[in-house]
Amino acid sequence: MVRPSNVQCFICLLVVAGLSLLVFSNNPTAEDVPLSKLSQNVGAPTLKFLYCYSCGYRKMFDQYAAIVNQKYPYILVDGANYDPPGINMLIARAIGAIKMVIIFCILGGVNIFQYINHPVPSWWTWCTENKLYACMMLFFLGNLIEGQLIQSGAFEISLNDLPVWSKLETGRIPQPAELFQIIDSHMQFTDSTIELNGFAK
Repeated sequence: MVRPSNVQCFICLLVVAGLSLLVFSNNPTAEDVPLSKLSQNVGAPTLKFLYCYSCGYRKMFDQYAAIVNQKYPYILVDGANYDPPGINMLIARAIGAIKMVIIFCILGGVNIFQYINHPVPSWWTWCTENKLYACMMLFFLGNLIEGQLIQSGAFEISLNDLPVWSKLETGRIPQPAELFQIIDSHMQFTDSTIELNGFAK
């Protein structure tokens, strides 16, 4: 039986890492809230939340979605992760891909330093001798760095695609009473506009 060489193993690991990066970058985030069946109603008002998932704001979104649905059952509530603008997201994805390649190399016993004609450092020898511990440490350290890069602190709210609250600008999350007041005033303005355009007044 012919045994594959280290070069072939390394190429296979790079192909797997590249494909996994491609799949993860094209798929929507798993934290996105699926739209309900009522979202196909064109005339229904929609309250959209964009929140920082790595900041732990998913629970806050769930609480706000529950109280909004209880008080305004006719409003559709949608939520998604807020992707920070700029180069941070690109750097975080690159770190994730590099992390996976290094983990595959450690688990596969591939010595990446022999391909670049460098002596093997002592830390790489330690990683290959303690594979499980090294991979776990690398995985959690990479996740920590990625989380810091994409941590935006955002909790942005828009009603019918009109921004009504921004934590990035105000520095805080609205109280439920404030959010209810914003929704009431916006819906009252929208209702009166519809009535005026429909010659009801």
